[in-house]
Amino acid sequence: MFTRSLFQKAIATIGLIGAFGANAAEQVNIYSYRQPFLIEPILEEFTEKTGIETKVVYASKGLNERLQREGRNSPADLVLTSNTSSLMDLLNKQLTQPVNSEVLKDNIPAQFRDEAGNWFGLTTRARLIYASKDRVKPGEITRYEELVDPKWRGRICTRSGKHPYTLSLIASMIAHHGEAETKQWLQGVKANLARKPQGNDRAQVKAISEGVCDLSLGNSYYFGKMITNKEQPEQVDWAKSVNLVFPNQKDRGTHMFISGAALTKHAPNRENAVKLLEFLSGADAQYTYAEKNFEFPVRPGTARSGLIKEYMGEFKEDDLSLTEIGSYVPAASRMVDEVRFDF
Repeated sequence: MFTRSLFQKAIATIGLIGAFGANAAEQVNIYSYRQPFLIEPILEEFTEKTGIETKVVYASKGLNERLQREGRNSPADLVLTSNTSSLMDLLNKQLTQPVNSEVLKDNIPAQFRDEAGNWFGLTTRARLIYASKDRVKPGEITRYEELVDPKWRGRICTRSGKHPYTLSLIASMIAHHGEAETKQWLQGVKANLARKPQGNDRAQVKAISEGVCDLSLGNSYYFGKMITNKEQPEQVDWAKSVNLVFPNQKDRGTHMFISGAALTKHAPNRENAVKLLEFLSGADAQYTYAEKNFEFPVRPGTARSGLIKEYMGEFKEDDLSLTEIGSYVPAASRMVDEVRFDF
């Protein structure tokens, strides 16, 4: 049997399905969009406690499509995703099967799992407003809706409107305000942009530090990645140039994303895969899983990392179901085109 390190080396030369080999009785096969450093310590602990081996294929994209091509011949039992959109895509392509587990229902709040049990959130991230410490006073902006205020004209940076993070936020605005009002909001945000949408979330904070803009939208975990980045110390300076604003604390709460997991439609090791899902939702795994990437545990009451406590603290989350938000993503995508947000 391959060790995990030998298995990873084999992937490049013998292909995904061949790398799994014959399914062992006590095994779980995983397709993972999540990076090895995030999940390997947890998988090793799972194996130590249960005796169930794990084999993993890592990729940054294309696993959903591969699973679809493989059909019932796929060796994969679980897909671990880094965002909500990948989970929705798996469901829309009918590549999942439901899991009815009281453990998962107890550990994962309803808004962060599929009602029928086809996918489950494992960690959460907040969609923040990053604000310049030098040019934006504390409390000067507190809500997403305030991004359209004329005083922010030429002062906002953001990534593409077509990125899943942006589409999810727009979809949540549609869910709360309707399409007509959200379209006006999106037009207002576009009017206040300092430049065409471009780059990733960290690039927006860099732009704030350089004086290109004063506000940006970004996921919470990027702050942790920047403030602890010893290999690129300039990112520490970027992080130190901003305050973190958790929007809408006096009303609905801050928009949230998830990383998560889904049981594949033809999982050959279904029982073991469900055991791993339940393990990943437990208190110990939740802390480790979230702490490694500066995310929030999805399980209520789980301890948060020291960095999260220091810089972010407790905050109110939007409890709107991600399933409902996901249903508005197509409308959000059309809206981005209609207002020519990226141009």
